[in-house]
Amino acid sequence: MQDPETITQAIATNVRAQRTHRGLTLDALAARSGVSRGMLVQVEQARTNPSVSTLTRIASALGVTVARLVEVSDVPMVRVVDKADVVTFEQGDVRARLLVGADSPMILELWDWRLAPGEHHDGDPHPAGTREMLTVLAGELTLTVHGKSHAIGVDDAVLFTADRAHRYANEGREELRFVMVVAEPRALADQ
Repeated sequence: MQDPETITQAIATNVRAQRTHRGLTLDALAARSGVSRGMLVQVEQARTNPSVSTLTRIASALGVTVARLVEVSDVPMVRVVDKADVVTFEQGDVRARLLVGADSPMILELWDWRLAPGEHHDGDPHPAGTREMLTVLAGELTLTVHGKSHAIGVDDAVLFTADRAHRYANEGREELRFVMVVAEPRALADQ
């Protein structure tokens, strides 16, 4: 696993580089992402380890994947991600591992999630046209999209439009584990 300080520094460098490449001020990125200017300053100065939700909002506003923001080195033509290099986000008993991502020709991210019993994660709406698909490997997922809940069991799969608030919850008694792909059309990310 990557050293958290190395990842925080990579996030700082990558957010600043992506923002300046697009000619955006901190205020403009704050307005686009819904992340406060103060938080963006802390992120770009490597003074904070931002949450998955914050990184998702910043990545969407910049038109890149979260994977691009946490990337420690350049991406070659074929990219094998060693398990030691997988970035892990932890908040209490919720653990999300960003296994790999790409931002061309479309934004794609592959995630491995684990939630302890009674835990949940609230996902912010992604840009219009974004889809998520996932399969449950252990436990049972209660997926709530736009106020309607769905029970997803082991080996079941689901595809949904992720441009509205959504929640992943473990209402069971055992650990929940699922693998998820986020797909955002590239044209939308460039707007």
